[in-house]
Amino acid sequence: SKFLNDKWMIKNGFLNDVQEHKPWWWNIKVQKLNLSAPLILLPEVSCQKAIEILQEKGYDQAPVVAESGLILGMVTLSNTLTSVLAGNAQFSDPVTKVIYDQFSKVGLEDSLGKLSCILENDHFAIIVHEQMQFNGNGSSFVKQMVFGVVTAMDLLTFVSRNDKK
Repeated sequence: SKFLNDKWMIKNGFLNDVQEHKPWWWNIKVQKLNLSAPLILLPEVSCQKAIEILQEKGYDQAPVVAESGLILGMVTLSNTLTSVLAGNAQFSDPVTKVIYDQFSKVGLEDSLGKLSCILENDHFAIIVHEQMQFNGNGSSFVKQMVFGVVTAMDLLTFVSRNDKK
């Protein structure tokens, strides 16, 4: 059962601290990774345009975010190419046809330990930052903004550059 799995509990925010012999970086906040701003695609971008943009800008993946700010998922270069070549999508189809809608989100204030648990099963996590927004009549709502995309390689690079041994 999942509630007996400590890694699942950490990934889903039910446990904070279960490793007795934590590495030096375990409690450092995600914001210390110093990632570059992500490339964002709107849902109406075609598969062909998404491939061109990702190749031109040198990205392997990009979040797909609606104009409202809702994070719809992630598009990857390899999945888009594979889907088109297999005939499951056309170059003219919107990128929403080939997105991964199962993804993990992590906040800037979350620990690298939590991120590490997420990256054991997922290829990436979307870093989000919550902002309070007010509309014209003064009512407020919380909006999640995509702050970045983090991979296991980003975490490994941070750890190896800052190793405290």
